[in-house]
Amino acid sequence: MKLQLRKLFTLLTITLALIAAPAWAISKDEAKAKGLIGEQANGYLGIVTPSPKADLKTLVKSINDKRSAAYSKSAQKAGVERKVFEARMGQRLQDKTPAGQFIKLPNGKWKKK
Repeated sequence: MKLQLRKLFTLLTITLALIAAPAWAISKDEAKAKGLIGEQANGYLGIVTPSPKADLKTLVKSINDKRSAAYSKSAQKAGVERKVFEARMGQRLQDKTPAGQFIKLPNGKWKKK
């Protein structure tokens, strides 16, 4: 059990490193800093602003597609269900979200951290 958890956390770290390096990283960081997007408990980005522009939607979809692929591979390697992996990543990403940026609460509302 401990070995599986250690393996899972290693994969989480690797996945985070992969997620942090997409071509959109500067735009993602800027969008997060401006409060346009935030981290959700399911491990994916969400759009905070009520009327997002098309480029913001494209950015979020692109990042979430990359996260989805990485989560699938990592969950399979760790021997856990993808939903479990997504929830753990979501919690980890929300925990790492800096003050002043948004996270989505379980009740569906966005909160500035």
